[in-house]
Amino acid sequence: MSAQGLAPQDPVPQDPVPPARIPVMMPWLGEEEAEAAAGAVLSGWVAQGPRVAAFEQAFAERVGAEHGIALSSCTTSLHLALIALDLGPGDEVVVPSLSFIATANAVRYVGARPVFADVEEATGNLTPATVDAVRTRRTKAVLAVHQGGVPADVHALRAACADWDLALVEDAACGIGATVGGKSVGHGALLAAWSFHPRKVITTGEGGMLTTDDARWAERLRRLREHGMNVSAAQRHASAEPIVESYLEVGYNYRMTDIQAAVGLVQLGKLDAIVSRRRALAARYAQLLREVPGVRPVRDPAHGQGNFQSYWVLLSRDFPVGRDELLAVLGAAGISARRGIMASHLEPAYAGHGAAPLPVTERISRDSLILPLFHTMTEAQQDRVVAVLRDQAGG
Repeated sequence: MSAQGLAPQDPVPQDPVPPARIPVMMPWLGEEEAEAAAGAVLSGWVAQGPRVAAFEQAFAERVGAEHGIALSSCTTSLHLALIALDLGPGDEVVVPSLSFIATANAVRYVGARPVFADVEEATGNLTPATVDAVRTRRTKAVLAVHQGGVPADVHALRAACADWDLALVEDAACGIGATVGGKSVGHGALLAAWSFHPRKVITTGEGGMLTTDDARWAERLRRLREHGMNVSAAQRHASAEPIVESYLEVGYNYRMTDIQAAVGLVQLGKLDAIVSRRRALAARYAQLLREVPGVRPVRDPAHGQGNFQSYWVLLSRDFPVGRDELLAVLGAAGISARRGIMASHLEPAYAGHGAAPLPVTERISRDSLILPLFHTMTEAQQDRVVAVLRDQAGG
């Protein structure tokens, strides 16, 4: 008997330890990146310097471009791309509404007007037909996005833009590791902008890159990222003689640091492994989702291969629950998912902007969601995700 005269009670049953929450995305970072970043710090040179130059060269070679210009983000890369094209007030740039809002915002940064075009449902990307539907005599350029890592048919878009005498810029924020016709996204591009945000396939924390084959543009873009200086800070410090710099035009502070570039070089070396793993996980998702009625997963287009930067699925119109309700159910089950790609023309920032009817964009944005997919994801985690979808589909 206990001191209170009561027999000890049986142990109270405990709930099992809940499984860890499944993130929607997690970058594949490790000791190599930590050592590379530490090496940059210990070198005493942490601003834009030799590691940035090495990263630019390695990245450009990887995507088949002559020049890489490392920048602070993909958004700043898009901004400088449009400056290189000398776009401004009175000009129009055709953009997909189905994209992160930075795509359209960059057009406004230079005073031009973004004109929203619809996309094809299978890929979420612009096509010559959707561009042609909204272009006008004021259209000067097209900004095509490789949405979620699904490559746009840039060969068709380049041919159409050549016929229309329009510049084509590629928003390849999500595109590294994706291919068109067996070559890297961005290969042969007039200008292509890339992102290294942690949600992307490879990361530098924050950061971006602009690639081009035009040497004159590359020289000017490097000046513009550094306040318009005619000589970089790294060149001044490396010189044995004093250099008095000049500022040739109004520029910006859009630089990448050597710490970021050090991480980027390691990540770039892992790119093939990362894309291979993401494609394997995507293939397994596709196989499992065959058993789930009303869920259509993203897939490769006929003209190329995606990197599955985002694994998004489109719900049928008669799916038993709405997209937002499904996100809530997944969240309650410890699974982080996200709404599909936004329709920028419906955001408050573009209220009153005006847009042609965009039925496919609005359908995809309303009825799609992004499922977890990351390098270290396990089959058991995938099974948990699909089990929730199957249950909600009534399967």
